Amino acid sequence: MMEGTNDSFQNHFILLGFSDRPHLERTLFVVLLIAYLLTIIGNTTIILVSHLDPHLHTPMYFFLTHLSFLDLSFTTSSIPQLLYNLNGRDKTISYIGCVIQLFLFLGLGGVECLLLAVMAYDRFVAVCKPLHYTIIMHPQLCFALVSLAWGCGIANSLIMSPMTLLLPRCGYHNVDHFLCEMPALIRMACVSTAVVEGIAFILAIGIVLSPLAFILISYVYIVKAVLGIKSSSGRHKVFNTCGSHLTVVSLFYGNIIYMYMQPGTSASKDQGKFLTLFYNIVTPLLNPLIYTLRNKEVKGALRRMLLSNREISKE
Repeated sequence: MMEGTNDSFQNHFILLGFSDRPHLERTLFVVLLIAYLLTIIGNTTIILVSHLDPHLHTPMYFFLTHLSFLDLSFTTSSIPQLLYNLNGRDKTISYIGCVIQLFLFLGLGGVECLLLAVMAYDRFVAVCKPLHYTIIMHPQLCFALVSLAWGCGIANSLIMSPMTLLLPRCGYHNVDHFLCEMPALIRMACVSTAVVEGIAFILAIGIVLSPLAFILISYVYIVKAVLGIKSSSGRHKVFNTCGSHLTVVSLFYGNIIYMYMQPGTSASKDQGKFLTLFYNIVTPLLNPLIYTLRNKEVKGALRRMLLSNREISKE
């Protein structure tokens, strides 16, 4: 829809989302509301357990706490707005709301890519250099690695968000998505977006592909080290902790690479919506389950917390 202005600044955007499938909106609302509540409960539980149980005051759970916080923030940056839009006829989002949503979505997504690489390094040191683990992964290094992940992710968003939002849209304000996401906003531009897409691709190499390459290389060394472990119980323990991380990496990176290595018109619009929905709600929902179901330490910490709560209530 044209409104006769070339200004890229507008009072609001209309998030079309799934409005072309009205029969699907009510079902999606119920499913997403339940999934969102479970995501909040699951990730909050991981944060609380890791913080309260002294047995989990290790680098691995320090990073896992940050991952859970990221998942909470990542999901909350868009799902409440989507639930609001699904529940009524109003599909609008303010310009400021769109700016915040895009910035958070790009920033937090970038931080998570880098944090997963940091977690892979932690597993590499734990498996390949177990005798030096506490010396190498000291608190200062852990804090520095997390700070680097946050800094690079936010810097990426500070570059890409303004470039995307400042593209001339010639009055178009209908976003063919359920959130203000970079590929959808780029498609709205009424000028060539080759430069912006090129910069996005280059940054994606640093934020998405480089960490993924580092993760894969780390796991090559981890597999070699695991094959050298004679004890079957030792191998099983390593596979449990590393398997959880690899599952999370596969869920998250698979969708991210598909979407952001081709940010413009080449991506299918419908595919883009459902893939974004997947890594925006399904991945954060599954992460706590993956880490708790496969991890005896977390399950043990949960049991200790429940038992202590029961004892307190009896007193």
